[in-house]
Amino acid sequence: MAAWRRTDYPRDKEACYRLVHSQLSALTEGERDATANLANAAALIYQALPDLNWAGFYLYKQGMLVLGPFQGLPACVRIPPGRGVCGTAALERRTQVVPDVHAFPGHIACDAASRSEIVVPLVDGERLLGVLDVDSPLSGRFDEADREGLEALARLLIAGCDWDG
Repeated sequence: MAAWRRTDYPRDKEACYRLVHSQLSALTEGERDATANLANAAALIYQALPDLNWAGFYLYKQGMLVLGPFQGLPACVRIPPGRGVCGTAALERRTQVVPDVHAFPGHIACDAASRSEIVVPLVDGERLLGVLDVDSPLSGRFDEADREGLEALARLLIAGCDWDG
């Protein structure tokens, strides 16, 4: 497989997300291991989307969000539901699009360079599996196109992984 570079992706967000969805579908085809698929998803998102400084997953384990596969600087290991953007997305089971993380009550600053964030909960029926967390050093980086694109990737991962080990 050829190496991917950020410059290989379309500038149009919808076109970029269609390509990333297609690539993630190919990467996960025939593979159900959640760790392997989330690791490839984090790497793909980090490489494909411009202006990111972190992309990865927190998995819901024993009442906490626990750091999973990611790309970027080292991150907080455990986040309780309801705390920060990730914990709020998990608790509310609703995507959080935050244009200015410094204005978000209780924001957890794992990387001081982060200015905006989007967090998509991974929910299968009533079961919380974790969250997809993407950060940017640019304020206002994420919008409706990002929400739709990342939620589509989350649905692909939810359906395509075995989540019990």
